[in-house]
Amino acid sequence: MTEARTVSSEVEVGVEPATAFTAFTEEMDLWWVRGPINFWSDGGRVVEIRCEPGVGGRIMEVLDGPDVLERARITRWEPPDRLRWASSLDDVETEVRFAAIDGGTRVTVEHTMPAGGSDKGGTAWSRVVPRWFGAWCARRDRVPHEQIDLARISLAVSYERPAAAAHFLVDVFGFEPTDELPEGPDPLPQGEYGHPWIEVRLGNAAVMLFPLEGERAGGTPAIVPWVYVDDLEEHFSRVQGAGAPIVEELHPLPGSSLYVAEDLEGNRWTFLQARRTMR
Repeated sequence: MTEARTVSSEVEVGVEPATAFTAFTEEMDLWWVRGPINFWSDGGRVVEIRCEPGVGGRIMEVLDGPDVLERARITRWEPPDRLRWASSLDDVETEVRFAAIDGGTRVTVEHTMPAGGSDKGGTAWSRVVPRWFGAWCARRDRVPHEQIDLARISLAVSYERPAAAAHFLVDVFGFEPTDELPEGPDPLPQGEYGHPWIEVRLGNAAVMLFPLEGERAGGTPAIVPWVYVDDLEEHFSRVQGAGAPIVEELHPLPGSSLYVAEDLEGNRWTFLQARRTMR
């Protein structure tokens, strides 16, 4: 049986607790980073991440149409000091505390899970809040308060040493990581980073770094565009009907779906379902 466990993290932000509490709850859709698999539900249908105020309020993904996915229910609501929620999707309970410090607020995220309980992603908040929420607090006074979704085209680039390459792109080329960059041996082992790639951004353009595999290892890094289309199933049918080689059939990912096809010179393209918030 899995033992009871606690997971926590913290970040210091340069605003007072009342502002930090408001930014965390009312502006969740602005600081939540949008990506290929950053949602529980069908990522192609997500319109908004929303936190309803007060005990009994929901943290949810608002989808196209009347549907929502409830991620959690608020069990404590004590602005500006703390809030707590129980996950609706696993057995993780989460408390977020906002403590005044010199120059701002220390935001602490703490998860608890009972013995034998399941964690299907409920503890991910302790991983993303320090970077995502911390970055939003640092820029929220100088940028428009509007959600800017991921660009319609991203790039997947394969490297022999993806972790080292990610540090180079950030330190030398000036990209921004969406998570803490991994350390240790390359290539990146499957699943060590939560998914099999490292993601960096420049504005709303994403570059995903994969480890080289198979016959490409040791050669020139492969570059594969990821393209978000309005109707993925229709697009797949049209491309297949035109006779383009299908490398990977249309299949689901956590929070998304995709397929891979080759163009007339054998270059590979990955296609995914776009959200209507993508420009």
